[in-house]
Amino acid sequence: MKRLSVLSLNLRFGLADDGPNSWDYRKESVVKLFQGQAPDLIATQEANHFQIDFLADNLPDYGYIGRRIPAPKFWQDNILFYRKPIVCAEQVHFFLSETPGIPSRSFGSRFPRQGTLGLFLIDGRSLICIDTHFDFETPAQMGAARVIKEQLASYPGEIPAILMGDFNATPESPCYRWLTDGEVDGERGLKFEETFRAPYPSTFHRFTGEPAAGYIDWILYRGPLHLMTCQVLQEPVDDFHPSDHFPVKAVFEL
Repeated sequence: MKRLSVLSLNLRFGLADDGPNSWDYRKESVVKLFQGQAPDLIATQEANHFQIDFLADNLPDYGYIGRRIPAPKFWQDNILFYRKPIVCAEQVHFFLSETPGIPSRSFGSRFPRQGTLGLFLIDGRSLICIDTHFDFETPAQMGAARVIKEQLASYPGEIPAILMGDFNATPESPCYRWLTDGEVDGERGLKFEETFRAPYPSTFHRFTGEPAAGYIDWILYRGPLHLMTCQVLQEPVDDFHPSDHFPVKAVFEL
């Protein structure tokens, strides 16, 4: 069996005025986190172009997908890094809207949210991974979940899939139940499995190291994957918290 490790982290966009927690002060801690954990796949959210450049320069063992080129100055991407020699056979950058192929927003979303899908080959076996970032309100989250379902419908259902990101929603939300329970209000969902179990850990801390919100950064999976371990990484790196979110990690067997 092939062991596969994945990690998800909302980077906290680098143009934010975070004082002592600004990107320039903590960027080395992000690299050390990724190097120390050495996951096979890394899902990042809120990545500005200079953050992408810095991480790509300092993670030579990884390729990446999900960058919008050209992009507006303040644009944030969901970048999916993959460890070489994993092969990215196909990539899709889409918007969580009624027009996924066009930069856009729908369903009452405050921002133009996106998804990055990679079809990867690992020792000759196929794996789909999606990195995403949902908006804040229930209609936008449910609309986004339906767009992801449509994207996955393009691929054979027997291919294992991992869905990671910042969902801005807790397990009590309709979009979580639709993604994991399979049906909400009579509408059939996706039936992903959850890596964690109740009581769910907090994944947001506002750079304090203390839980400030609920479990909003998820790693969901479906298909022939066996979950071995999952963990919220709460410890700082060189006295810095890499982000205002805690990194979330899971290890599977394919």
